[in-house]
Amino acid sequence: MTTAVLVIDVQQALFDENPRPFEADKTVKKINQVTGQARNAGIPVIFIQHEQESGPLAYDSDGWKLQAGLVVKDTDLFVRKTTPDSFLRTDLKEILESNSVKNLIICGYASEFCVDTTTRRAAALGYSVQLVSDAHTTHDKEHATAKMIREHHNATLPNIKSFGPKITAVPSKNIFKR
Repeated sequence: MTTAVLVIDVQQALFDENPRPFEADKTVKKINQVTGQARNAGIPVIFIQHEQESGPLAYDSDGWKLQAGLVVKDTDLFVRKTTPDSFLRTDLKEILESNSVKNLIICGYASEFCVDTTTRRAAALGYSVQLVSDAHTTHDKEHATAKMIREHHNATLPNIKSFGPKITAVPSKNIFKR
Protein backbone atom coordinates (compact mmCIF):
# COMPACT_ATOMS: atom_id res chain seq x y z
CA MET A 1 0.00 0.00 0.00
CA THR A 2 1.50 3.31 -1.03
CA THR A 3 1.52 6.05 1.57
CA ALA A 4 1.84 9.85 1.53
CA VAL A 5 2.28 12.41 4.31
CA LEU A 6 0.00 15.46 4.36
CA VAL A 7 1.26 18.48 6.31
CA ILE A 8 -1.70 20.81 6.62
CA ASP A 9 -1.54 24.61 7.08
CA VAL A 10 1.71 24.93 9.03
CA GLN A 11 2.08 28.51 7.85
CA GLN A 12 3.66 31.63 9.29
CA ALA A 13 0.40 33.53 9.93
CA LEU A 14 -1.04 30.57 11.81
CA PHE A 15 2.08 29.44 13.70
CA ASP A 16 4.22 32.50 14.35
CA GLU A 17 1.71 35.10 15.51
CA ASN A 18 1.03 35.50 19.23
CA PRO A 19 -0.48 33.60 20.80
CA ARG A 20 1.16 30.64 19.11
CA PRO A 21 -0.64 27.28 18.79
CA PHE A 22 -0.33 24.68 21.53
CA GLU A 23 3.15 23.12 21.55
CA ALA A 24 3.96 24.87 18.25
CA ASP A 25 7.71 24.17 18.31
CA LYS A 26 7.26 20.55 19.46
CA THR A 27 4.66 20.02 16.75
CA VAL A 28 6.98 21.34 14.02
CA LYS A 29 9.82 19.16 15.36
CA LYS A 30 7.61 16.05 15.25
CA ILE A 31 6.37 16.93 11.75
CA ASN A 32 10.01 17.23 10.63
CA GLN A 33 10.77 13.81 12.13
CA VAL A 34 7.83 12.21 10.33
CA THR A 35 8.54 13.90 7.00
CA GLY A 36 12.24 13.05 7.26
CA GLN A 37 11.46 9.38 7.81
CA ALA A 38 8.95 9.48 4.98
CA ARG A 39 11.46 10.93 2.52
CA ASN A 40 14.04 8.32 3.57
CA ALA A 41 11.45 5.62 2.79
CA GLY A 42 10.55 7.17 -0.58
CA ILE A 43 7.14 8.29 0.67
CA PRO A 44 5.79 11.53 -0.85
CA VAL A 45 5.48 14.56 1.43
CA ILE A 46 2.73 17.02 0.50
CA PHE A 47 2.49 20.46 2.08
CA ILE A 48 -0.99 21.95 1.98
CA GLN A 49 -1.35 25.71 2.32
CA HIS A 50 -4.56 27.56 3.06
CA GLU A 51 -5.10 30.85 1.26
CA GLN A 52 -7.57 33.70 1.19
CA GLU A 53 -8.13 36.50 -1.31
CA SER A 54 -6.64 39.07 1.07
CA GLY A 55 -5.25 39.35 4.57
CA PRO A 56 -2.50 37.41 6.32
CA LEU A 57 -3.12 34.25 4.26
CA ALA A 58 -3.18 35.91 0.86
CA TYR A 59 -1.31 33.82 -1.70
CA ASP A 60 2.46 34.35 -1.59
CA SER A 61 2.29 36.78 1.36
CA ASP A 62 4.70 36.23 4.25
CA GLY A 63 1.88 34.82 6.37
CA TRP A 64 0.92 32.33 3.64
CA LYS A 65 4.46 30.90 3.49
CA LEU A 66 5.34 27.74 5.37
CA GLN A 67 6.53 28.10 8.95
CA ALA A 68 10.28 28.74 8.93
CA GLY A 69 11.11 25.72 11.11
CA LEU A 70 9.66 23.20 8.66
CA VAL A 71 12.15 21.18 6.67
CA VAL A 72 11.14 21.32 3.01
CA LYS A 73 12.90 19.47 0.18
CA ASP A 74 12.86 19.91 -3.59
CA THR A 75 11.08 16.56 -3.94
CA ASP A 76 8.11 17.69 -1.81
CA LEU A 77 4.76 18.49 -3.38
CA PHE A 78 2.48 21.46 -2.67
CA VAL A 79 -1.28 21.99 -2.73
CA ARG A 80 -3.11 25.30 -2.34
CA LYS A 81 -6.58 25.25 -0.76
CA THR A 82 -9.32 27.69 0.18
CA THR A 83 -11.50 25.57 2.50
CA PRO A 84 -10.88 23.31 5.53
CA ASP A 85 -11.16 20.32 3.15
CA SER A 86 -7.79 19.72 1.46
CA PHE A 87 -9.56 17.81 -1.32
CA LEU A 88 -12.25 20.36 -2.22
CA ARG A 89 -11.39 22.33 -5.36
CA THR A 90 -7.73 21.20 -5.26
CA ASP A 91 -5.63 18.70 -7.17
CA LEU A 92 -4.82 16.64 -4.07
CA LYS A 93 -6.86 13.60 -5.14
CA GLU A 94 -5.19 13.60 -8.58
CA ILE A 95 -1.73 13.85 -6.98
CA LEU A 96 -2.52 10.92 -4.69
CA GLU A 97 -3.95 8.84 -7.54
CA SER A 98 -0.93 9.51 -9.76
CA ASN A 99 1.28 8.21 -6.94
CA SER A 100 -0.99 5.19 -6.25
CA VAL A 101 -1.54 6.38 -2.68
CA LYS A 102 -4.08 4.49 -0.57
CA ASN A 103 -2.88 5.47 2.92
CA LEU A 104 -2.39 8.94 4.40
CA ILE A 105 -0.35 10.15 7.34
CA ILE A 106 -1.90 13.45 8.44
CA CYS A 107 -0.46 16.19 10.65
CA GLY A 108 -0.61 19.98 10.92
CA TYR A 109 -3.03 22.73 11.88
CA ALA A 110 -5.87 23.15 13.02
CA SER A 111 -6.98 19.98 14.76
CA GLU A 112 -10.68 20.87 14.83
CA PHE A 113 -10.89 22.40 11.37
CA CYS A 114 -8.59 21.47 8.49
CA VAL A 115 -7.04 18.38 10.09
CA ASP A 116 -10.44 17.03 11.12
CA THR A 117 -12.17 17.85 7.83
CA THR A 118 -9.36 16.44 5.68
CA THR A 119 -9.17 13.27 7.79
CA ARG A 120 -12.91 12.65 7.43
CA ARG A 121 -12.90 13.43 3.71
CA ALA A 122 -9.89 11.17 3.14
CA ALA A 123 -11.67 8.26 4.83
CA ALA A 124 -14.85 9.00 2.86
CA LEU A 125 -12.80 8.82 -0.35
CA GLY A 126 -11.40 5.42 0.64
CA TYR A 127 -8.01 6.32 2.15
CA SER A 128 -6.87 4.80 5.42
CA VAL A 129 -5.50 7.49 7.74
CA GLN A 130 -2.89 7.63 10.47
CA LEU A 131 -3.43 10.87 12.35
CA VAL A 132 -0.10 11.79 13.96
CA SER A 133 -1.46 12.21 17.47
CA ASP A 134 1.29 14.52 18.72
CA ALA A 135 1.88 16.44 15.47
CA HIS A 136 -1.38 18.31 14.99
CA THR A 137 -2.33 21.37 16.97
CA THR A 138 -4.56 24.39 17.33
CA HIS A 139 -5.09 27.46 19.51
CA ASP A 140 -7.00 27.57 22.79
CA LYS A 141 -10.69 28.35 22.35
CA GLU A 142 -13.27 29.76 24.77
CA HIS A 143 -14.83 26.32 25.26
CA ALA A 144 -11.67 24.16 25.40
CA THR A 145 -7.91 24.33 25.56
CA ALA A 146 -5.89 23.35 22.50
CA LYS A 147 -4.58 20.35 24.42
CA MET A 148 -8.15 19.19 25.06
CA ILE A 149 -9.08 19.72 21.42
CA ARG A 150 -6.10 17.61 20.27
CA GLU A 151 -6.97 14.87 22.76
CA HIS A 152 -10.62 14.95 21.68
CA HIS A 153 -9.74 14.46 18.02
CA ASN A 154 -7.22 11.72 18.82
CA ALA A 155 -9.98 9.91 20.69
CA THR A 156 -12.95 10.50 18.40
CA LEU A 157 -11.65 10.31 14.82
CA PRO A 158 -10.51 6.67 15.21
CA ASN A 159 -14.03 5.79 16.35
CA ILE A 160 -15.53 6.69 12.99
CA LYS A 161 -16.19 3.34 11.34
CA SER A 162 -18.92 4.21 8.84
CA PHE A 163 -16.52 5.33 6.08
CA GLY A 164 -14.95 1.89 5.89
CA PRO A 165 -11.22 2.70 5.84
CA LYS A 166 -9.53 2.72 9.21
CA ILE A 167 -8.53 5.94 10.97
CA THR A 168 -5.94 5.57 13.73
CA ALA A 169 -4.22 8.08 16.01
CA VAL A 170 -0.54 7.20 16.28
CA PRO A 171 2.30 9.03 18.10
CA SER A 172 5.02 10.32 15.77
CA LYS A 173 7.61 7.88 17.17
CA ASN A 174 5.42 4.93 16.08
CA ILE A 175 4.30 6.08 12.63
CA PHE A 176 6.86 4.00 10.74
CA LYS A 177 7.08 1.08 13.18
CA ARG A 178 5.49 -2.08 11.91
